[in-house]
Amino acid sequence: MERKIAVEVTVNPQIREIFPDFKIGIIQYNNITVSDSPQMLKGRLQLFQEQLFFDLEDKEITDFPGLLEWQVLWKALGADPSRYRPSAEALFRRIKKQNYLSPVHSAVDMNSFLSLQYEIPLGLYDADKISGAVSISIGTEDDRYEGLNNRVNTLKRILVSKDSEGAFGSPYVDSKRTAVTEETTNALHLFYLRPSMDRDAAIQLLTAASKMFTGINGGEAEIAVV
Repeated sequence: MERKIAVEVTVNPQIREIFPDFKIGIIQYNNITVSDSPQMLKGRLQLFQEQLFFDLEDKEITDFPGLLEWQVLWKALGADPSRYRPSAEALFRRIKKQNYLSPVHSAVDMNSFLSLQYEIPLGLYDADKISGAVSISIGTEDDRYEGLNNRVNTLKRILVSKDSEGAFGSPYVDSKRTAVTEETTNALHLFYLRPSMDRDAAIQLLTAASKMFTGINGGEAEIAVV
């Protein structure tokens, strides 16, 4: 069931001028316990990647509906799709080269599994490292941060998540500032949903995802779509 989220998240109207059906799924987790992933999750993530590898021998990236929709949205917003790719597409391309993801911890590994399963970018953040309300907007040359890819990333024409301290996340790469660690107890999960997905389907997706996440990491979850 959709409930009020503790961290306020809004979408800049400029995005909906370009894509009227754009929507963000939100899950707020409280009292989670992040640790080494259980063998069950490690096994599911590895098996899913191996199955995708075989699928990708016969399919193109654009044969996956979620990846295709995000390519279209990416180009419409003005980002260079050959230089910067949505994180879900980057994962698929990595798996196509049989460069599988290694386990990190129970939160990041579940985030990776859900992104692969739903074919969309996801962002997972330590809620206690976010300052104030969150705005989803189109990045400018001034939006930059040190990313999880160990580079300073400039996010011009790429969707960004901002708080009172500035940009901290995107469907391209997330920042180190708000990264989830084994010390995280409260987290914000952003789902960059397919624009074609209606609100009821989005709620069902978020409900299923939150149950999988808390099934591994414990805690409680509240969901919303904006």
